[in-house]
Amino acid sequence: MSVPRPAAVIVLAAGEGTRMKSKTPKILHELCGRTLVDHMLTAARGLEPERLIVVIGHERERVGAHLAQTSPDAQTVVQAEQKGTGHAVRVVLEAVGAVDGTVLVTYGDTPMLRTGTLAGLLERHAQDGNAVTVLTAEVPDPHGYGRIIRDAGGAVLEIVEEKDATPEQRAIKEMNSGVYAFDGALLADAVKRVSASNAQGEEYLTDVLSILREDGHRVGAHVAADYVEVEGVNDRVQLAFARKVLNSRLLEEHMRAGVTVIDPDSTWVDVEVTLERDVVIHPGTQLHGRTTVAEGAEVGPACTLTDTVVGEGAVVRNAVCVEAEIGPEAVVGPYAYLRPGSVLGRKAKAGTYVEMKNARVGEGSKVPHLTYVGDATLGAGVNIGASSVFVNYDGVNKHHTTVGDHAFVGCDTMLVAPVNIGDGAYTAAGSVIDSDVPPGAIGVARARQRNIEGWTVRKRPGTKSAQAAQRAAEAGDQQGSTSE
Repeated sequence: MSVPRPAAVIVLAAGEGTRMKSKTPKILHELCGRTLVDHMLTAARGLEPERLIVVIGHERERVGAHLAQTSPDAQTVVQAEQKGTGHAVRVVLEAVGAVDGTVLVTYGDTPMLRTGTLAGLLERHAQDGNAVTVLTAEVPDPHGYGRIIRDAGGAVLEIVEEKDATPEQRAIKEMNSGVYAFDGALLADAVKRVSASNAQGEEYLTDVLSILREDGHRVGAHVAADYVEVEGVNDRVQLAFARKVLNSRLLEEHMRAGVTVIDPDSTWVDVEVTLERDVVIHPGTQLHGRTTVAEGAEVGPACTLTDTVVGEGAVVRNAVCVEAEIGPEAVVGPYAYLRPGSVLGRKAKAGTYVEMKNARVGEGSKVPHLTYVGDATLGAGVNIGASSVFVNYDGVNKHHTTVGDHAFVGCDTMLVAPVNIGDGAYTAAGSVIDSDVPPGAIGVARARQRNIEGWTVRKRPGTKSAQAAQRAAEAGDQQGSTSE
């Protein structure tokens, strides 16, 4: 049967998450390019719910502002006081009214939960005609979890917490995930009858199951294929585990689509990264944000790319690139830093210890090593000599430099912006260029060299340099007398 579209998905995300020991609300911690709550909302969207509702509470202004930006399709409901999961659902239904149809309740701290697993829960719920269906999992070690107690027909009799379980019940490995599919009308009635008469003074959603069963309704269960999916994130250790699981999933998808990942254990990608076929990712590489790597390109080792476009057949080694565009067959690195606004044309090069910012480098142009290029436009076929600096900042404003096609900038040239180097022009090594160089001309801006004979022996007596100079002078004198 087809998976029924839920009338509503309620994501519970009001808790503080004290075990994270963080100023950041737990559900806003990030992994693989999304926050915890955004991972859950993405999975929920795959079900195409009629309504998507998030319950917020702790730091509601901050969480609400985040959701308004990332999930404008989600309605937020405030649980001013966190009095339990049952109370959270009751607050939602009081705010939005009874929901006619299936209501799925899940959590904002379960980033590993897949759309397919939630769809399986909904399908089981509809197929069995349950009042409520709980998502369960078989775990290797169920210690600390509520156990699922079934009758002979497979229906759920009750959920027994660890502290209340008998030795026989503790041996049961099927645990409660806390994710449920409810009949909306029955939920609206039952949640009003949940008591807070317990040690914590809270209203628990698990009590709704008992109420519905006592009313004569069937309570069922759907077992998740992978128990890891239902695990929540409550501290930094669990956050790291979830990040590793999600990263492994992403890399597997890319590899099955034709990407070579040399060492998956040292490679990290975000959910919105795009990798085309025959891309090769070398060890120690991190791809963040909306980075795109085109067919046949190689990235790594030891690269960190954020919101960067890598063209077809390009090679990027040992580089950090942020909001950069690397053209087809271009070469970057090793040890290069491309800052925002850096654009390399086809077959261009940003080599060893090169830093660029807001620079456009034309086709086939090369910046091979030890150079800073900031606020500049380089034409096609340009060569920039080692140790050159585009001096773009005067302490107040940034200024632009333009280098024409097939120009040659000599080593250790300072280009003091604003300045233009014409097509086919040269600059002499060691020059400070602060005026335009016309096309085809050579700009020379350096003092004439003069040598002061005997300076080392006179000014640095007794040093190894002076001794070497003295020996060289004596050898020269001896050679001169011999030739005579």
